[in-house]
Amino acid sequence: MKDVADKAGVSVMTVSRAFKEHASVGGETRKRILQIAEDLGYVFDSTAANLRSQRTGFVAVSIPSINNANFADTVGALSEVLKGAGLQVLLGYSNYDIHEEEEIVEQFLRRRPEAIVLTGGRHTERTRQLLARAKIPVVETWDLPEAPVDHVVGFSNAATMHDMVGHLAATGRTRIAFIGGDTDGDTRGADRRRGFIQAMTRLGLSPDRLIGAGEPPISMREGADAMARLLKDHPDTEAVICVSDLSAFGALSECARRGVRVPQDMAIAGFGAYDISEVCVPTLTTIDPHPAEIGRQTGELIVSLLRGGGETEKTPIRIPIAPSLSIRESSG
Repeated sequence: MKDVADKAGVSVMTVSRAFKEHASVGGETRKRILQIAEDLGYVFDSTAANLRSQRTGFVAVSIPSINNANFADTVGALSEVLKGAGLQVLLGYSNYDIHEEEEIVEQFLRRRPEAIVLTGGRHTERTRQLLARAKIPVVETWDLPEAPVDHVVGFSNAATMHDMVGHLAATGRTRIAFIGGDTDGDTRGADRRRGFIQAMTRLGLSPDRLIGAGEPPISMREGADAMARLLKDHPDTEAVICVSDLSAFGALSECARRGVRVPQDMAIAGFGAYDISEVCVPTLTTIDPHPAEIGRQTGELIVSLLRGGGETEKTPIRIPIAPSLSIRESSG
């Protein structure tokens, strides 16, 4: 700052003021100072200002995976809203491991974020304790937990399977399978499996055709392998619901390799409304969870909470998102 002040012929205090958004410095003087700073490659260090204001200017976000298009859409929309309020995102990913999430949350809190956003509503007990002591807004997304930590923006993953099973059953198919992860690491995937079992049982249909596809995340390769096992072990299956569109595309490809006609011999459905679901042949029946809307609503909620002082003792806010069923060629 002294270098900038010397070159501009002003005091260091004037330079400091020029970097504030509502600077008490004349327009031309401020413009000249900022241009000199730019020419010198100066970057404003906000650390001292943050210490005075007790604000860091970032929101911490934990997602299960950085290569999932749905989570990317959520973070993108969230970032846009926060950017408009002068906030930035600090991103961490847990690889579908709630114990890894615990470590991430601890690291986040050491950096004093303005708020924390988590994906899902299932966490370790220590994570919940850390968040409760933090006294900052916490938003759980992509879920509707029965006992939320604080605020929630999401939907019931189990309920989405009721809609999908109902659609397939309405087409006359009764022997329906589910392809998903072998473990509960992907808690949202586990909820979809649970919803499948509930929906099948409610309709008086057997929910026993559960095909484990390995450790989450489940993608195309796992979906293809699981479909091969389904066709071997349950050749009379009429329809299959996959935990994601990527695994459903793998299942669809395996059917094509084996000459199994879709949807005539086998109906296939996915989850996520990925781009691939609209361009594959046949197009894929899926659930659209509206990931960008989750991000937008989460961002607006955080901005509102922070403007109100970020008080966490108020009644937690619950914003439900309504996923939509997109019926396409793969289910007839």
